[in-house]
Amino acid sequence: MSDSFVKGMVLQEVFFSEDTGYGVYRLEVQEASDKSVSDEITIVGHFLRPVAGETYSCEGEWREHPRFGKQYMVSKINKELPKTEQAIIKYLSSGLFHGIGKKTAEKIVAGLGGNALQLIASNPAALAEIPGVSSTQANTIANSLGEHQALEEAMVLLYEYGLGAALALKVVQRFKQDTVKVIKENPYQLIDEIEGIGFFKADEIAKAQGFSLHAPERYEAAVLYSLQEASNEGHVFLTRQEVESASQSLLGEWEASIFEDAIGNLLEQKKVMMEEDRVYLVTLFYAEVNMALKCRQMISQTIEKTFPATDLYEAIGELEEEFEVHYAESQREAMMMALSSPLMILTGGPGTGKTTVIRGLCHLFARLHELNLDADINKGENLPIRLVAPTGRAAKRMTETTGIPAMTIHRLLGFRGGFFEHDADNPIKGSLLVVDETSMLDIWLANQLFRAIPPTMQVVLVGDADQLPSVGPGLVLEHLLQVPDIPRVQLTDIFRQAEDSSIIQLAHSIRKGELPDNLLTPLSDRRFFPCHAEQAVSIIEQTYENAIRKGYTLFDIQVLAPMYKGQAGVNRINEKIQAIINPKREGIKEITWGDTVFRFGDKVLQLSNHQDHPVYNGDMGLISAIDNSSKPDDPVLWVQFDRQEVPYKRNQLGQLSLGYACSVHKAQGSEFPIVIFPFLPSYHRMLARNLIYTGITRSKSYLILCGEVEALRRGVETTGEARNTALKDLILDEW
Repeated sequence: MSDSFVKGMVLQEVFFSEDTGYGVYRLEVQEASDKSVSDEITIVGHFLRPVAGETYSCEGEWREHPRFGKQYMVSKINKELPKTEQAIIKYLSSGLFHGIGKKTAEKIVAGLGGNALQLIASNPAALAEIPGVSSTQANTIANSLGEHQALEEAMVLLYEYGLGAALALKVVQRFKQDTVKVIKENPYQLIDEIEGIGFFKADEIAKAQGFSLHAPERYEAAVLYSLQEASNEGHVFLTRQEVESASQSLLGEWEASIFEDAIGNLLEQKKVMMEEDRVYLVTLFYAEVNMALKCRQMISQTIEKTFPATDLYEAIGELEEEFEVHYAESQREAMMMALSSPLMILTGGPGTGKTTVIRGLCHLFARLHELNLDADINKGENLPIRLVAPTGRAAKRMTETTGIPAMTIHRLLGFRGGFFEHDADNPIKGSLLVVDETSMLDIWLANQLFRAIPPTMQVVLVGDADQLPSVGPGLVLEHLLQVPDIPRVQLTDIFRQAEDSSIIQLAHSIRKGELPDNLLTPLSDRRFFPCHAEQAVSIIEQTYENAIRKGYTLFDIQVLAPMYKGQAGVNRINEKIQAIINPKREGIKEITWGDTVFRFGDKVLQLSNHQDHPVYNGDMGLISAIDNSSKPDDPVLWVQFDRQEVPYKRNQLGQLSLGYACSVHKAQGSEFPIVIFPFLPSYHRMLARNLIYTGITRSKSYLILCGEVEALRRGVETTGEARNTALKDLILDEW
């Protein structure tokens, strides 16, 4: 037992979440390491659901909750089986054993005495001798008691292996009474099944179980873990040599023959795929191969309806008069090429008119194909022209700039909590698909989208090849641009309205690997404040507060940072801005999740696609209500996203973070009137040219840079790391 412990009987359940196992309980203290502890305390933590009247031994530490006062945060908890006859009766009739009431419990105790629970556990048939207890009731008690004891034993075992309460509970919730069996047979299974358990933690458990350093399961786990970690870094596969090197660094002890057997077993079980010397996780293999096949099919297709050049020029001229614009030759070329190609790519940096081309193309396509675009938009029906983007904010920007409804790729495909409604057997509908921010597409999502495209639909991919690649594995846009048979137009001219923007000028300098001579000169739309890390946070606070005073909204200003941790990381900046913009004050409700305090009125960021509502990774909203008194399965917080208010249960709060500051990756696809972007030596691992370029181009009107010029310079001179992907070779059939 640790230095700090309490033992006592559960008096009341204040809150409990079945999904996360997080609970709040009142405990009557019977014994404690701190003799000054009051007779009743509040315990909080992750555990199997306690029952009122049961006695528990808890280890943990005291903490002061800002709202609820002193609480005991449990890190380990063990249930002590009741020992007195009255306690056993209460336990058996507590509701844990379906159909067993107080009278039946009294009969059991009368027949078996104070050792009833131990007797039932060791010999369930003992219940059959109790008058008035049916065989069904006997089986229910025996099975339930066995299950509960198995879960308790599993929790204790996992504690012994160094797992915290929350992680141990995840394991037990996943494997139930089979937990101990799984741990003993193959603890490496936990790596794939339980988020938060990696190779080294599973390896510790395996070693404690007596697994050999040369166990086949250990080698197989090392291979799979190496491939998964590589995919998290953007690689679609690892070469055979890379897999061997990565696995060896994990394993330490090494036998080449066992590694060869492990690869063979994984191939036989279809847990990995291999082509020549490339080793894939199965899902990524099929994603890349099928994406390549679909692209080859599209390249070889012919367009059903084509138009003479004279008709195209005439229609474009009519659009110029209607929209009062003058298209550059490259923009006309892009629209004409899109109309005559099954698959086409449009690229260009900021200020080169990509959005102008998208809007013109949509109306040109509708005019030539005799589609009543305006009528379809007004009726809200499925449009023949579909506009999509990887994130909700990018889709919203498409809608605002084109006047045509756009949506996320997930929404177009009918994402339903783990699967998509639309696929090769149920393709999407429409005649033209325009995909913006294509640089954000990883190979898995790209394949999901392309497999749902019908043969008659024309596709235009739009993106900026100099921006960050996808967070997920692959280099989809970069590789498609290397396929000569895919038509493409690159917009390079900066248009008049963008020529005067020093932000765009800076972005194009950075794209070339350079910094302008006037970097430190205060300009009408850009400024650089040289400073150190601690000063940078202060400058960010002051700038944010000044912008709010001038009438800008929370959604007009966005702080970007390359890293989450550190004295100038996203997390700390969020806390600092929250303390200024939305501080703790009387009458303003708040709720805590982990280390984050959410308050009414906070700007928040959605971190993943919501399972129940059309809210997606990267969407930003405002906390519109908080209800701490909600029942366990009721919402506790509501967020206003554009036109919809979305409820969140307590176990869903992990989907949110404060949104005053965010990473550059999370901001990709969005634009903000004001962007604040610090550059510090502590960011050096993350600072690279494409990240800096992407962050700077998020600013529409004003850009505040702060930090050290040398850190910025080194970042601009650093090009992104290469990724293992074979999409181009597969499309060209060169592999």
